[in-house]
Amino acid sequence: MNGAKARILICDDDPLLLELMEFRLRAKGYEVIKAVDGAEALSKAERDAPDIIVLDAMMPKADGIEVLARIKGDPALSETPVVMLTARKAEK
Repeated sequence: MNGAKARILICDDDPLLLELMEFRLRAKGYEVIKAVDGAEALSKAERDAPDIIVLDAMMPKADGIEVLARIKGDPALSETPVVMLTARKAEK
């Protein structure tokens, strides 16, 4: 990255969580790209080539697992680190 700000793509369909992550990451000096669903995340990943991608596991238009599979299947994005988030509770 040679001193440039790292670009982080964050994707979540919860607007409050998306804004919170954006606020915290920008405060740390990162460039933030936001997406609200899986289709938008894929489009922005292909267009903006982020340094890391943070995905919600459960999203509309393509869930995080599907987006992850498509990212890892794309030669231009396959080496991009991906962090998966979920608010899903474990069943008892």
